[in-house]
Amino acid sequence: MGEVSADGITLELLRDAREVVRNSPLGVIRTPMIPWCQTTLPLSLSCNIHIKLENMQRTGSFKIRGVANQFARRQTGGHFVTMSAGNYGKSFAYASKHYGTKGKVVMPETAPASRSILIQSFGVEVERVPTSGLMKAVNRCVQEENMTFLHSYDDLDLIAGHASLGMEVLEVMPEPDVVVVCCGGGGLLAGVAAAIKLSGCTKTRIYGVEPEGACTMYNSFIEKKPVGMDTSSVASGLAPPFAGSLPYELCQRYVEEIVLVSDEQIKAAVSTLYRSGLVVEPSGSAAFAAIINNKLPDLEGKNVVCVLSGGNIGKDELANFPD
Repeated sequence: MGEVSADGITLELLRDAREVVRNSPLGVIRTPMIPWCQTTLPLSLSCNIHIKLENMQRTGSFKIRGVANQFARRQTGGHFVTMSAGNYGKSFAYASKHYGTKGKVVMPETAPASRSILIQSFGVEVERVPTSGLMKAVNRCVQEENMTFLHSYDDLDLIAGHASLGMEVLEVMPEPDVVVVCCGGGGLLAGVAAAIKLSGCTKTRIYGVEPEGACTMYNSFIEKKPVGMDTSSVASGLAPPFAGSLPYELCQRYVEEIVLVSDEQIKAAVSTLYRSGLVVEPSGSAAFAAIINNKLPDLEGKNVVCVLSGGNIGKDELANFPD
């Protein structure tokens, strides 16, 4: 999608995608957004946190939003390949089964084996490779098996689908002061930021949050171009090998700053959320980790929206986190 520029993302395009997502046969959910005070755990914070519960979304994460828009705009009966650490792959497999398309997910070897098994249960093939070899494996499938590549974060239709989350935020809180979103390849952050800014919220500050060991967008901001790195993080969903080109361009335009959190801070956030009654995976907890560890400036008295982007974590994985 490198040939598409940020100028191609208009409010009209995002509103059209929102209707596609809302009416998708995949059953995308308009997830709740609630004030933190409605959870069971008090927090001594000086801002008013509202949490957007994408951990309650169909297939367990926000990814189904972008997938719904992608599949709606592709021919049925295709043969698609993608790369994913799990959540996009799960939504991709769910959609493939619904639409009756053939599919293959190329996964990093570091992704939990349970996610491979789950994706295969939808009838989609899985190939596990080293993170650095993801694109090589995808390109082989395209060239040798004539598959069509659906990108898991650097894709116009995908980003426009994810933007529906930002529009739902504004339906509950028309002018948030701050919105905090996790960032891997940047598709969700780009979509949410574009939706909020293009809707006229010029004063809203939008922050992206990455793990210290997978800070591709953070480094891209420094280098002023999309860059890659050897990524490693407990938040495997936020650790693709490179930042997306279109997400980078949109984030440069609409995002205030990218901040970093450590794996230990992410693990602690997972545990805090669990004690509050919320099951949220490491990747989905990064934005919350940034807020409770004071990574963001000037939050006192502000209305802050925190996106909890996914809840795909099993009991066996939760056992590895601190009480």
